[in-house]
Amino acid sequence: MSISRRALGAAALALPALPAAAQGPFPSRAVRIIVPYTPGGVSDITARLIAEPLSAAWGQPVPVENRAGADGVIGTEAVARSPADGYTLGLVSVGHPVNAAFYRLPFDTIRDFTFVTQTTATPLVLCAPRAFAPNTPAELVDHAKRNPGVTFAGTGGVVRLAPVLFAQRTGITLEYVPYRGSTQAHPDLIANRVNIMFDTVPAALPHIQSGALKALATTGARRSPQLPDVPTIAESLLPDFEAATWGMVIAPANLPPAVLTKLNADIRAALRNQTVVDRHKTLGAEIVSNTPDEMRSFVQAEMEKWGAAARAAGIRPQ
Repeated sequence: MSISRRALGAAALALPALPAAAQGPFPSRAVRIIVPYTPGGVSDITARLIAEPLSAAWGQPVPVENRAGADGVIGTEAVARSPADGYTLGLVSVGHPVNAAFYRLPFDTIRDFTFVTQTTATPLVLCAPRAFAPNTPAELVDHAKRNPGVTFAGTGGVVRLAPVLFAQRTGITLEYVPYRGSTQAHPDLIANRVNIMFDTVPAALPHIQSGALKALATTGARRSPQLPDVPTIAESLLPDFEAATWGMVIAPANLPPAVLTKLNADIRAALRNQTVVDRHKTLGAEIVSNTPDEMRSFVQAEMEKWGAAARAAGIRPQ
């Protein structure tokens, strides 16, 4: 997809101007969270869950605004163009660093943002139809070497690049079959018209539980609580392999240090709220919080990892 800078700029400029930050302790008015995706995803759910304890702690409204489009780029640019006063935040996903591998972006993924904290991590699951012979990652590698033409379903982002990284690390060839989303891919996967998929655990879990799909491995650093009997790729084949979707809170670049310190502390406290923790468990997401410096280093590492995988696969920013 080619993203029009003019269109993105117009969309961002259409945002209503916010008044200058009021004097006094932060925050002294509403703090909005822009979610650059459609409602109902993990990022959107996380934003709405933490908004309640944040509003209670601050005594201010914390509205959540969905500003979807262009794989999250439109809403993310809106955050970058907002005043650096702490009153506009974004809650983005792993797509933030991954998008740099696919698109010529109207912002710099690192320099144009302040990284507040990570919120969640959700592993992927390597799944396949019951009729597909391999039952483990090692068997998949052996099968692919003996039977060229193994296909994988991809929907973009890390779901697209995780099998690319797996193939590069194991020396096999996998053929990409694109889909707009998991819902569109699952019927073909179940029918064995496409062989494997690295999908999010929440999306694939109902089909795994029903027996329509089987789980070969998960991709987190630890086993998924939803699939405790399924080993990770790291423990079964590739010791340092890890691929996950995750969320983080961002703000415009050059956020005042005192505001950043308060946002980091208060958002991490909201993430420890038991309601927030329990709801994310049902989604297969683990709560993760860290410091701004840790978050920045993590984003840079993710950019390098997925960018290298994309380049090796011949993917260039469009």
